[in-house]
Amino acid sequence: MQLYNTLSAKERAALIEQAGKDRLTLSFYKYHHIKNPQLFRDHMFLSWNEMDVLGRIYIAREGINAQLSVPAEKFSDFKEHLDSISFLKNVRLNIAIEQDNKSFLKLKVKVRHKIVADGLEDDTFDVTDKGVHVNAEKFNKLLDDPDTILVDMRNHYESEIGHFKNAITPDVDTFRDSLPIIEDDLKEHKEDKKLVMYCTGGIRCEKASAYFKHRGFKEVYQLEGGIIEYTRQVEAKKLENKFIGKNFVFDERRAERISDDVIAHCHQCGKPCDTHVNCANEGCHLLFIQCEECAEKMNGCCSESCMEIVALPYEEQKALRKGKYKSNNIFKKGRSEVLKFKS
Repeated sequence: MQLYNTLSAKERAALIEQAGKDRLTLSFYKYHHIKNPQLFRDHMFLSWNEMDVLGRIYIAREGINAQLSVPAEKFSDFKEHLDSISFLKNVRLNIAIEQDNKSFLKLKVKVRHKIVADGLEDDTFDVTDKGVHVNAEKFNKLLDDPDTILVDMRNHYESEIGHFKNAITPDVDTFRDSLPIIEDDLKEHKEDKKLVMYCTGGIRCEKASAYFKHRGFKEVYQLEGGIIEYTRQVEAKKLENKFIGKNFVFDERRAERISDDVIAHCHQCGKPCDTHVNCANEGCHLLFIQCEECAEKMNGCCSESCMEIVALPYEEQKALRKGKYKSNNIFKKGRSEVLKFKS
């Protein structure tokens, strides 16, 4: 019984090209009490692997968080499988605004302690006691209300390239960092303000809405479906788009353009730019913003030292990074000392 990938990303990309068939990039999440995450994980892997589904899926006792690439011709089968699971029946699917057949190249289904790391060890906190979900139209009305405080629940490298107008954008690296900072900054407004939150697809602000309710905030709202669903509703209903720039996504596309505004800058020369890249030195892989001119000048690298490494034969590069672990340091682009123009 196969419970893991057998193909490399390169091999999978070649197969996708050879097939020449469209795939759909989508995401969904659901907070639910899962008694046996490992058993549920194995079931999902076996079912989705058979359908040629690819993606990154986290399963925990608190629920499931999935970002996927599904063959378009098998979408009905995929939806039917989800509906066969009681707590996933009719779950909202966020279909990507911009499609890419190679958004995911492996199927990774992992069991985690939590589907969204929050650093909380509070047995009295119920993540399912969430705030009020609002659609794009209601969200826009709330933003026009002077008693509303709008908070971006994403990380600094996400909000840097795009966010809603007048939103508070915490300068944090992780979701867990944002919770105590936001609570402390807004503690005087627990009674008199409407706290409205948003994120990419809804999973982070749903947990945050439950947390801030738990901490005493009286009026808590969240944008249902996040930026992805907001954009879809704005286009379908011809509403005013209050989001400026790009929406950062965690797949090979890295971002979806929502408006023509470019609000970020190249981290190497400072010119307007909102294109994220990873340093060409695989031993670094730093995520940062780089314009075309700097990409050519720096050979896709974040620094001269990385350029020197990339110029070495591949086997020497491989030997240099042996035993080193990058972890989430690749996302600390705004903190790296090698970048002259930091956020």
